[in-house]
Amino acid sequence: MKYISTRGAAPSLAFPGVTLTGLAADGGLYVPEACPQLSGEDIANMAHQNYVEVAWRVMAPFIGNGVAQADLVRILKDSYGVFEGGVAPIKELSSGFYLMELFHGPTLAFKDVAMQFLGHVFDHLLKHEKKKITIVGATSGDTGSAAIHAFAGKDTADIFILHPKGRVSDVQRRQMTTVHDANVRNIAIEGSFDDCQNLVKALFADETFRAEKNLSAVNSINWARILAQVVYYVYASARIRAETHKPVTFCVPTGNFGNIYAGYVAKSMGAPVDRLITATNANDILYRFFTTGRMKQEGVVPTLSPSMDIQVSSNFERLLFDVFGRRPEAVAQTMIHFAGGGAYHLEDEVMEGVRAVFGTGRCGDNATKDIIGRYWRDHQYLVDPHTAVGLAVAEDDRKKHPDSVYVTLATAHPAKFPDAVRDATGETPDLPAHMSDIFTREEKYETLSNDLAAVKDYIRKGAG
Repeated sequence: MKYISTRGAAPSLAFPGVTLTGLAADGGLYVPEACPQLSGEDIANMAHQNYVEVAWRVMAPFIGNGVAQADLVRILKDSYGVFEGGVAPIKELSSGFYLMELFHGPTLAFKDVAMQFLGHVFDHLLKHEKKKITIVGATSGDTGSAAIHAFAGKDTADIFILHPKGRVSDVQRRQMTTVHDANVRNIAIEGSFDDCQNLVKALFADETFRAEKNLSAVNSINWARILAQVVYYVYASARIRAETHKPVTFCVPTGNFGNIYAGYVAKSMGAPVDRLITATNANDILYRFFTTGRMKQEGVVPTLSPSMDIQVSSNFERLLFDVFGRRPEAVAQTMIHFAGGGAYHLEDEVMEGVRAVFGTGRCGDNATKDIIGRYWRDHQYLVDPHTAVGLAVAEDDRKKHPDSVYVTLATAHPAKFPDAVRDATGETPDLPAHMSDIFTREEKYETLSNDLAAVKDYIRKGAG
C-alpha cells in the first residue's frame, strides 16, 4: 500500500513514512492510492469478533508489510488493554437509536482510541529505525491530552502541544498540564484553536525547521489516526447490521472533520454505512457547506462544546480530493485560495453526490442544554455537550428518515465538562478514580503570544 499527497507534489510513501511524517511536504494530506475492500463475509464475521480482532482485519491491508503482523497484534492489544469498560460499547437508547461510547480511554475522550494506537506504533517504528522525533500538535481540548498520555515518558519523542488559552475546559487543560514527564511541553497560545492550528502548519511548512527538529504530527491530519478511527465504524456497523439487518446512519459531532472522514473511509471499504451526519455547534462552517456548497470562514465563537469551536476543518481536504476526481492540482489551488481567506463553492451536481453520503445539522447552546437535561430525565444518562449536539442533530434527522438506524458517537465523558452538565441537570458527574485528584495536581505550562518566532524559539530550547 502506497500513500499519495492530496496536492500531488510530495513523494508517495508507505505506511511507516506516512505515519512518522504526518503532513506531506507539499502541504497536502496523505491518502491511500486505493481503498481496500471488505467482503460480505468479512462483515458477517466481524459482528462476532472482539475489538482487537476487527482492528487487525481493518488495519492490516492499509499497513501492509510496514509493521510485522505479530507486532501489529501486540500493538493493538497494548493500545486497547487500557480501556476500562470496553473500547466502543454500544447502547440502545430507543428502538433503532444507539449511542457508541468512545470515552473509556485514559483521558475520557474518543481521541484516545486513535492516540493510544498512534503512541505505540510510533514507538515501535522509531525504535526500529533508531530515531527520535519532535511531535508538535494543536488541540481544541481533547487531542492534546490524549497525545500527551500516549507519548509521555517515551524516549523516542519530545512532545509540544499548543492549546488556546482560556478556551478549553479546566479538566481538559489539567489533563495536559499536570503531566510532568520530561519529554512533555504544554503551550497556552493567546488566540483561538485555529490560531494554534495555523502555527503548527507554519512550523511544518518551514522545511529547514522541520528537518532540524525532525517534526512529526499527531493531530487528525496524521493518516494513522484516521485509520484507527475507521475501526469503530466498521465494528459498530457490522454488529448493528447483524442485529437489525439495516445499514447504519452515523451522527458525528465534529469540527475538524477527521472523525467523520474515518466513517467515509469505512463506507468506502464496504462497511454497512448508510449516511454520515455532521453535527455542528454555532461554529457551523461544515453545516453551511453541506447545505449551500459554499465553504467560507467566519469568526470563531466560544460555545459549551469547545472541541468543535473550529472554522478550518483540516481533514476536509481529504474529501475534496475525492470530490475533485483525485486531481491534486485542483485541490492545491482551492486550499491555497482558502488559506488566504477566500471562499470556494462546489457546483450543484457535485453537491448532489456529496449529499447522498453526508447529511448535516447544527445545535446551539440552549438546545445543547435541553438535550443534556432531557437525556438525564428520560434515560438517567449523563452526556457531555459534544455528544448532546450529536444527539440533537440525530433526532432531527430521524424525523425525515424514521426507518433508518442511527448511531450517535459519544465523544467525551460528561465529567470533562462538569459545569455544563451540572447547569443542565443539577448533577455533577464524577471523575473516574484515576483522575479524582486532578484539581490538586500542580500545573506546568508556558503562555506564548500568537507568534511563530516565539513558538519556534521555545521548541528549539526544549527539544532534546
